[in-house]
Amino acid sequence: MRFLLRQWSACNHPFFRPPDMRYSQLMRRTICISAAFVILFAVALIPILTTSQPSPHMTTAPSPPNTTTYLGFDRNVYPGDDAIPVLRKTFAFAGYWLGPPPGEKINTWRGKRGLLQSQGFGFATLYRARQANEVKKDVQAKQKGTLDARNAAASAKAEGFAPHTIIFLDIEDGGRLSPSFHLYLRAWAEELNRAGYRPGVYCSAIPADEGHGVTILTSDDIRHHIGDRELVYWVYNDVCPPSPGCGAPQNPPSVSAGGVPYATIWQFVRSPREKQYTAHCAATYNADGNCYAPGDTAHAWFLDVNSATTRDPSSAGQ
Repeated sequence: MRFLLRQWSACNHPFFRPPDMRYSQLMRRTICISAAFVILFAVALIPILTTSQPSPHMTTAPSPPNTTTYLGFDRNVYPGDDAIPVLRKTFAFAGYWLGPPPGEKINTWRGKRGLLQSQGFGFATLYRARQANEVKKDVQAKQKGTLDARNAAASAKAEGFAPHTIIFLDIEDGGRLSPSFHLYLRAWAEELNRAGYRPGVYCSAIPADEGHGVTILTSDDIRHHIGDRELVYWVYNDVCPPSPGCGAPQNPPSVSAGGVPYATIWQFVRSPREKQYTAHCAATYNADGNCYAPGDTAHAWFLDVNSATTRDPSSAGQ
């Protein structure tokens, strides 16, 4: 109000008298008052306009993480060409062996990458690790780790997998691993990197009891010993819970629910089931103890079932 009074008084100042025209005193004051209201309106808008602009120090709220998970299957023996379209109705990716799986002398998956890819499958490539009793000595461990990495890389290249594809070393031994096995694993990872591929491990995330209330996860043991080497983790833990048991849900369980937050794949079903781990979800398995895909009405292909953070876990782009 004081501002308006000052403007009213100022209207009598000669500055407001046009040099070439004569205005009445009333006209001059009308013009001055209008100008004052315009100035006041502009001043009132200043804080509004200022606060509507984003502060240079203001950070945008982070987008929620992608919680989508994808269902995959794996089995040691290739299920047959006729099975692939049926399995694709349920699963986004398949485990793919680059060498003979545990207990097998030949690799029945060899040469099948093109067919699976044509059906839209992603891949989780696997190569069998040595058993702990095969790498008891340090020199032996390094040599075999290097040799296995070279063979895995050569097989991946022959199958058409691009450089930087992730190859998971299938470690069947659980609990705390021996120092010589860790040497074997480090040699594997280093040589695989040199060959142009990326190392991963398939290992246990089932707590192993070491007595006196101490438990260890094989995945944690590996992570502690691998150093600063990059490693991708595919863990298995079919203990119910956290595993929901045999099934192919449209919304697969999150990978972190398996107990290993840094894992990329969680295998929550193994066939046949182990009774000591699956007593609370036994009813979800078939009577023979195996897990089958919904479309496998003949129960011809028992499966292990996985959830993953991506539809193509071994992809070079991951």
